[in-house]
Amino acid sequence: MTDGYIWAVVIGMAVANFAVRIVPVAVLSRLRLPRPVERWLSYIPVSVMAALVVGEVLRPGGDWRSLADNPYLLAAIPTALIYHRWRSFLGATVAGVLFFLAFRALLG
Repeated sequence: MTDGYIWAVVIGMAVANFAVRIVPVAVLSRLRLPRPVERWLSYIPVSVMAALVVGEVLRPGGDWRSLADNPYLLAAIPTALIYHRWRSFLGATVAGVLFFLAFRALLG
């Protein structure tokens, strides 16, 4: 494969991806959706984020680990509690990083 062919495929995929995503956004931005549909759509971002995070927390690197050997899961528990208590995404993120570093250092 030549460099030109690879770049053509990358650019073609980018254009196709953009076209597939922009059409629904352009159409839906002009419509007034019913309240139940808007409410249902509002859960999509948090559902996607939860699916991504939970997979990595429970199976870091694709391997199942016990609670005592999983710094990701150990750090996720107090991080979730901190977010639940103060509702601060930034605070929970900083706390999560610090908890993760502490548990990783403790577990070796």
